[in-house]
Amino acid sequence: QVQLVESGGGLVQAGGSLRLSCAASGSILNPNTMSWYRQAPGKQREFVAAVTSGGNTYYVDSVKGRFTISRDDAKNTVSLQMNSLKPEDTAVYYCKQRTTDGRYEYWGLGTQVSVSS
Repeated sequence: QVQLVESGGGLVQAGGSLRLSCAASGSILNPNTMSWYRQAPGKQREFVAAVTSGGNTYYVDSVKGRFTISRDDAKNTVSLQMNSLKPEDTAVYYCKQRTTDGRYEYWGLGTQVSVSS
């Protein structure tokens, strides 16, 4: 089992920045892809960003140029630097770890990000 704990959420004004972190512990399997998803009230959970074990990164179009995902395998963490935040970025942000072979997938409990206009 793998446990994922997110941190770094909060309330920020539009145009501000936040940095989310996700710490993984337990029986971590490699290689894996670490991802961030978000879910706004009344909406489905959506993909935000991902980083593979090889360092390849992927973003949803709406955050390209504003968000940066990174991972530190020595510390078993993944981070999401969020700049130029917009009210539409308001959501609960979830961390996900998925093994490259697709056999195992784990989710954190989420951290709230609120952006005021």
